[in-house]
Amino acid sequence: MPFAAVLIDLDGTLLDTIPDLAHAANATRVELGLAPLPQDTIASYIGKGTEHLIMLTLSNNPAGSTPSANDIQQGLDIFGRHYHAVNGDQATLYPGALEGLNAFKDAGLKMAIVTNKPAEFTHPLLKSAGIANFFEHIVCGDTCTRKKPDPMPLLHACTLLQVAPENALAIGDSVNDALAARAANITVLAVPYGYNEGMDVRSLEVDDIVMSINEAAQWALRN
Repeated sequence: MPFAAVLIDLDGTLLDTIPDLAHAANATRVELGLAPLPQDTIASYIGKGTEHLIMLTLSNNPAGSTPSANDIQQGLDIFGRHYHAVNGDQATLYPGALEGLNAFKDAGLKMAIVTNKPAEFTHPLLKSAGIANFFEHIVCGDTCTRKKPDPMPLLHACTLLQVAPENALAIGDSVNDALAARAANITVLAVPYGYNEGMDVRSLEVDDIVMSINEAAQWALRN
């Protein structure tokens, strides 16, 4: 096998976290006097980190006004309070996710999470989902100075795992994962069921599209 490690995105790739994120985002809007948004709309805001989510969540307002830095910080504080209260409550592993993690483990690959989600939410979520022990390292949205689509988080994960980028496999659901992996010279697979900011996964520049993490593991074993 050419791969020594697998770098896996979290939201929209391993776990469906939209119900909890939408609950917290809408609770934030209501607290700020805005009407709740459909869950599908909030799903299209996910991928570039919590600050980006809040910026878009607050930008969707009757006046069409752009939130200020202070507005975004206030939104982040409110969102954090609500999301901490529900983080993991309705999150579910996607079909084939657990089987895929076990297949990668049985094949001897090192594993790391590389997510744009802040550490304060990532670690409790992994523990709640019962999958924290699969990963040697967790690279979060605030681990490095830049987030995906910048390659820095993926390259940092490779350094932590002591694996060359060309011997790593990245798996994600969005354009951010694809761009980061390409810039890092890492083979990348995409799953079609996640939160790709409303884009068709077939438009992404990836090495292949797989239907599940388990299928990704079988792909890695074949290649």
